[in-house]
Amino acid sequence: MELSDRKQQILKVVVEDYIRTAEPVGSKAIAAEMGGSVSSATIRNELSDLTEMGYLEQPHTSAGRMPSPKGYRLYVNELMEEQRLSLAETERINQSLQMKMEELDRLLVQAGRAVSSLVRYPAYVTAARRTGVTARRFELLAVDERNCILVMMTSDKRVKSQLLRTQLKIEPEQLPAAANLLNSHFVKASPDDMSQRLMSVADQVSPQLFLLLSQAVSYASDVLEEAGQREVVTAGASQLLKLPEFRDADKAHELMSFLSDSKEELPMPEHRPIEILIGPENIKEALKDTSVVVASYDIGDGLRGLIGVVGPTRMDYAAVAARLSGFAEGLTRLFGKQELPPKEEQK
Repeated sequence: MELSDRKQQILKVVVEDYIRTAEPVGSKAIAAEMGGSVSSATIRNELSDLTEMGYLEQPHTSAGRMPSPKGYRLYVNELMEEQRLSLAETERINQSLQMKMEELDRLLVQAGRAVSSLVRYPAYVTAARRTGVTARRFELLAVDERNCILVMMTSDKRVKSQLLRTQLKIEPEQLPAAANLLNSHFVKASPDDMSQRLMSVADQVSPQLFLLLSQAVSYASDVLEEAGQREVVTAGASQLLKLPEFRDADKAHELMSFLSDSKEELPMPEHRPIEILIGPENIKEALKDTSVVVASYDIGDGLRGLIGVVGPTRMDYAAVAARLSGFAEGLTRLFGKQELPPKEEQK
């Protein structure tokens, strides 16, 4: 049985007042909300009907009404007005959606510092995502006439989002069409393919939608390119100053600058659980007088990481390799089971 417009209006008032106050709603309050257009006696009769129909409940005889689960369901399905996010809420959502990667970045920094402190040499930590990541799904959420949120799920199950600001007005009813275009043309596409496909749809959409699609595709391409890049964090470069091999200020400065400015060029071997590169085995000139020990660890969800140590060629390789392997194994357990690595026994 469908509810009359008046019953729907009264039910909407009851639900929203109860949500706001957590107190049963009486006929006088409803009459005031409705601007006196309906008498209290009529409202009481409607409340009685809604209660008998199961949409409202009455805690006790003299109390007002409160919504039942059935009443909430009807409200959500048919009566609830859609709300748009404020820009502040949008930014907050963006930050929360990025939290997983921010936590990973913090963990890399902490791991690098811990390893450097453990072996007393400079350390570096990396995390790389598997290649071939593509977009799996797009959604567009309205904020206002010039802003919307792009939500992008990637093939490795990450969710990324971005606030898109447009110079031209976008009507909310245009967003589903834009989302359909993104999902039909840009899913499973590489960044290069996305650029070509964007041009192929240029004559199919309005200038407003094309501008929006261009921004969405640009952001998606950046996300996919970033997914294939390696994040490198270094720590403990000042440890070099404690070593007799680097008492020469120029020599120390050269290596410290390399660790800071060219860290992406540090050795990244992934073929074995642990790799040791001694002196001239290192390709980069800045590392010719050093040795590098690198261990790999598994982050899960398509992530593979490396943790390495840069030190003098006279380093205690066995001790460094053992400690580095133990740390890498601990990181694998931490990511795989959310367990901390076991504490090292005191010797």
